Amino acid sequence: MAAQSFSSLDKALRKKLEKLGLFSDFDLVLHLPLRYEDETQLSSISEAAPGNTIQIEGVITEQEVLISPRRQLVYRVSDDSGVLYLRFLNFYASQITAWSPGTRLRILGEVRAGFHGMEMVHPKCRVVRDNMALATALTPVYPVTAGLPQRTLIRLITQAFERLRRKQFLREILPETILSACPLPAFEESLSLLHCPPSDISMESLQQRSHPAWQRIKFDELLAQQISLRCHYHQRRNQQAPTLSQQVSLQQVLLGVLPFSLTEAQHKVVAEISTDLAQPYPMQRLLQGDVGSGKTVVAALAALQAIGNGYQVAVMAPTEILAEQHFRKLSGWLVPLGIEVGWLSGSQKKSLRSQELAKTASGATMLIIGTHALFQEAVQFKQLGLVIIDEQHRFGVGQRLALRMKREDESSLPHQLMMSATPIPRTLSMSYFADLDVSVINQLPPGRLPVATRLIDNNRREEIIARIREACLAGRQAYWVCPLIEESEVLQLKTAVETYETLSQIFPELSIALIHGRLGSDEKSAIMAKFSQGAVQLLVATTVIEVGVDVPNASLMVIEHAERMGLSQLHQLRGRIGRGSATGICILMYQRPLSVVARKRLQIIFEHNDGFEIARQDLLLRGPGEFLGTRQSGVPLLRFADLEEDIDLLEMARNVAEEILRDYPNEAQHHVQRWLGNREDYLRA
Repeated sequence: MAAQSFSSLDKALRKKLEKLGLFSDFDLVLHLPLRYEDETQLSSISEAAPGNTIQIEGVITEQEVLISPRRQLVYRVSDDSGVLYLRFLNFYASQITAWSPGTRLRILGEVRAGFHGMEMVHPKCRVVRDNMALATALTPVYPVTAGLPQRTLIRLITQAFERLRRKQFLREILPETILSACPLPAFEESLSLLHCPPSDISMESLQQRSHPAWQRIKFDELLAQQISLRCHYHQRRNQQAPTLSQQVSLQQVLLGVLPFSLTEAQHKVVAEISTDLAQPYPMQRLLQGDVGSGKTVVAALAALQAIGNGYQVAVMAPTEILAEQHFRKLSGWLVPLGIEVGWLSGSQKKSLRSQELAKTASGATMLIIGTHALFQEAVQFKQLGLVIIDEQHRFGVGQRLALRMKREDESSLPHQLMMSATPIPRTLSMSYFADLDVSVINQLPPGRLPVATRLIDNNRREEIIARIREACLAGRQAYWVCPLIEESEVLQLKTAVETYETLSQIFPELSIALIHGRLGSDEKSAIMAKFSQGAVQLLVATTVIEVGVDVPNASLMVIEHAERMGLSQLHQLRGRIGRGSATGICILMYQRPLSVVARKRLQIIFEHNDGFEIARQDLLLRGPGEFLGTRQSGVPLLRFADLEEDIDLLEMARNVAEEILRDYPNEAQHHVQRWLGNREDYLRA
């Protein structure tokens, strides 16, 4: 009903509102102010001090249009205590006529020191009419768009608020038992205060969003998100999945032939995954582990549990290099156990692809590894029991669902294990991943030393070249990473091709190869095989080697234009080295001038080796929208709550979500509908 009132607005006006994401009366009342102005009191001109925002009232005594140094309109305004100048760089001819000498103005703005004395630039001005009263509440300033002035938006929000209030659409939804345990004001009262704050309220508490009214709005937003995600979590337990009993003997055979022992953290997550797979409902678990923490062997053990029960396993990776790396490693472990491992990629020859598709469809291949090619229509499984997705944040929601839907039994879903070497900060995990079970490998294998990171200016290339020569002649291997393949006039970055040609001339005594994303699959495989075998000493590469490459003898990496890369990418690249006995050294070469953000990123990667701390800093730097990537494509991000500052509210919302779902399911549904509307389904993938 509220939406009908909104839809009766003029079409052009509705389009402007829709640009702000406002599609209903409820959207309007949740369009909260960015800041506030205090028009409830007047100050004298003599009180004007640089940096202060005040409201004064005075009479125009002089008016002048200046031509130099640029065209501007200047007013001299006075009251009984002094003189203030008003400066307008953009103005209309009608303004000159309307505000002539002798006109009394009420003026609000920030004071600064000008050439002739105190002045305001483009202040807010109104002509004073007879007995014009001061405002009795703080004036809200809303986010607007072109062609939609503040006064129009204020009028629309006020009207929407009154309509919703009359229809009781702002009534309290949350049960009294819930509210009594949460020391927060009522919902309608909070909204009313934020749109029209009394003059005696703390402006600072409003601006910093720490006022109890703000706390209530943020809590309700977080609660809607938590209810939706937990609801999906519980609904999943009503779905069917194959019950995969533990296969201890088969797993022990693999563990017995591995040249290393599992860490305590690996044992813990293997047990968590094993318990999930034995349940009759689909596992939806996220396995987090820093670069080199040993996620692949955990995935292999999970795969054995499915295969031991007669079910197929699909492993999907975002790049061919990573997928092929998984194929080689898992084949080496599982083929000796009598398990056939298959490989599918978009660049495969048609004959090979047809063979792999046939063996997968017949069930001869029990473990199939590939890229996005795995969820294409032609790929059919005989009995898919487990889907493992590596670097899950690189796949969109639709891509992951398409792979899960590839099962023969329509009544049963495969289990799903998602892996990520980009650790998710705790607050983000609590908020956006509340529909998942999360396992964390927070321990590196014994003897794995942290990589030493060096920040070196581009002007010191000769020093870096000397280091490369020294390392390679000593029998070690190195990477030289470039961000682009082709020259970009905009970014003016060194290209991998140019760098390869230059380094080939500098190091005639070394074996150098070039790898990038545009090479064919066979070419990339051949180059990586030579590098892994030690036949190539220096590998010039794009960020195609970011994940999955494991060459223990490579102990040195140079990353050009490191200032252009994100923290996660830098940390992933750095994780390619230091996997052997020699200490890894990662040289981040940067070019001045550095932006503030680039400087901060380099500082973070230099000071931290812990992926979880790097991820936390990255979240603070970028915000959740950028950090989440494609997983949450289309999901409404939090508008009001701040995950770092509002951790207490998030904890409270998590606890309340479980209680309200259990004891008040109808109220839970109404609360989610109020906040998310039709967008709630996005949270379920």
